[in-house]
Amino acid sequence: MSNLSIRGKLLAVVLPLVLVPILVIGVIVGYVSRQQAHLGITQTAAADLEHITQFTVDLLQAHYQQFQVYKEDKRRNTDKLLASLVKHAYHHVILQYNEYLNGQKDLVAAQQGAKQSIRNVNIGDSGYIYVIDSKGNLIVHVAREGDNIFDAQDDTGRYFIRELCQKAVEDESGEVQFITYPWRNESLGEKYPRQKRVAYLYFQPWDWIIAAGGYLDETYEDTAFERQAFQELEQKLLDKKVGATGYIYTMTSAGVLKIHPFLAEKNIYDAQDEFGRHFIREMCERKNGWIRYPWKNEGDPAPRMKVVRYQYFEPWDWIVAVGSYEDEFYQEANTIENRILSSVGWLTLVVGLISVGLVMFAANVLTDPIRKMIEGIRAIKGGKLATRLPVTSGDELGELAQNFNLMMEVLHQNKALEANLAQQGKMASLGVLSAGVAHEINNPLGVIMGYAAYLETKLDASDPNYKYIQEIKRESKRCKTIVQDLLSYARVPKPVLQETDINALLDQIVDFAAHHTDMDHVTVDKDFAAELPRILVDPDQIRQVAINLMLNAGAAMTDGGQLLVQTALEDGRVKLIFKDDGAGIPSENLEKVFEPFFTTKARGTGLGLAITKTIIEQHHGAIQIDSAVGKGTTVTIGLPADKETGR
Repeated sequence: MSNLSIRGKLLAVVLPLVLVPILVIGVIVGYVSRQQAHLGITQTAAADLEHITQFTVDLLQAHYQQFQVYKEDKRRNTDKLLASLVKHAYHHVILQYNEYLNGQKDLVAAQQGAKQSIRNVNIGDSGYIYVIDSKGNLIVHVAREGDNIFDAQDDTGRYFIRELCQKAVEDESGEVQFITYPWRNESLGEKYPRQKRVAYLYFQPWDWIIAAGGYLDETYEDTAFERQAFQELEQKLLDKKVGATGYIYTMTSAGVLKIHPFLAEKNIYDAQDEFGRHFIREMCERKNGWIRYPWKNEGDPAPRMKVVRYQYFEPWDWIVAVGSYEDEFYQEANTIENRILSSVGWLTLVVGLISVGLVMFAANVLTDPIRKMIEGIRAIKGGKLATRLPVTSGDELGELAQNFNLMMEVLHQNKALEANLAQQGKMASLGVLSAGVAHEINNPLGVIMGYAAYLETKLDASDPNYKYIQEIKRESKRCKTIVQDLLSYARVPKPVLQETDINALLDQIVDFAAHHTDMDHVTVDKDFAAELPRILVDPDQIRQVAINLMLNAGAAMTDGGQLLVQTALEDGRVKLIFKDDGAGIPSENLEKVFEPFFTTKARGTGLGLAITKTIIEQHHGAIQIDSAVGKGTTVTIGLPADKETGR
């Protein structure tokens, strides 16, 4: 590679840069397109299965409701027929009764004539008109005339004859009444009860209840017609295709298939998929939802994943299922992927040929300017540092020459930068050294303070030596404070962030500082912004910062003054503002106040503001000092208000 000409290097570099992205993008586009196609097809297929399932349920519902309306209509017609027969029989009874009243017949003959006319009427295959009195005695009946059936019960245990007799006697409307009950005629060898409908009307003079009854399946239930309609419905569902090989099927909640292309009336409740999962049981138990399982039909080389949407049809206790194989959904997506990859291959070939031609042309255009630049660089290498490269164009080569010239001009600036870095290195070393020295000083300081405290207890306050003990204690505490500042600067701990109400925290700090002995000549006022958000800070470190700034303000107001502590929310940051009307800071010192060991106090260490800045920066915040001599100083701290990022 290093021995190639510029033309060869351009070809070796540019062609991969052009062709590889095309290939990568093509593969990514193909993959993403396939995934999106899969997603879209999956959603479409799911919507299609949902639609077909709902369509099937609606079709079953329409069929069910149609026959309910049909049956209801026939029931009304049947009720009219039964009522008409009862009224007809009732009319014959009245005619016989009138003949009796007119003396044309005696009572026995009149009643016998009425009975005979009633016996001649049949309803359906097994229906008839019968007469019963209010005590349950059968006056007229095709098989049990003379029996008392007052305590007869239907198949549910209901005393339907008692109910019929009571309602008939109590009714004063003169209208036909109806009753329905399940009945199994054992004399005819019936094994299962059938619903029977009875119309009845009470003839009070003879205490006769005239009733006409018939089985519903012989009157308004047309089983042949219903069976034919159901077969047509079944054929509609079987003809409905789902994908290439999917279909609709229905089964009872016990797993018996009712509609299926080739397994109708078969119980598949215990069917298992290729993993041994009882998926039919799951469908029967859940009754409504989606299920996905591997299934292998006869002749398939391997199982395929099948997706089924199923829904419960309560009127018939059916589960309607619509299923199809996943690979049939994704066939179109695979075709899209193959077409994209083929197109990318041809595009790569064409772009590669065009790129070779353009690189050859670019090599010729670039060679001359580069040769001139090499000559200038060699001159600079020979020690002619005043040499500048010619800028002959406005393209990248011209920019390169211009930047190279600028680089030569800023070399001298690097020396100043190196000196600054060296100074920072010294400061870092000083911090480490200070930490070590501070650690060594702490031990003798503790001994001195201990003995001073002991001597203080042994001397009376009036003793001339007592003030020297006090001075030893005061200066020892000052040394301890200096040591602590050195340790704090050398090793500022990482903040432990907590969600904090900054107003409440500052309120505590202000109350503490206001009662500090160094602040007895200062008035501290508060102006906290309402509804300030809780932020993530280390309360102890922020307390250290605030107390340090407030004590600094108090020290700047030797003759008394006012300190205002404010909070505000600006530009997504919580602002902490400490404003005093003290002596102020000269402008030449403003840039140095955050430097370690810089101080204008006679007894200061110069570490307070340095530590304060470090703490604020570790909180991803910023601190700014604005001051004017004789007017006071304002310190503004900005802390992030975003609790999610802390920035």
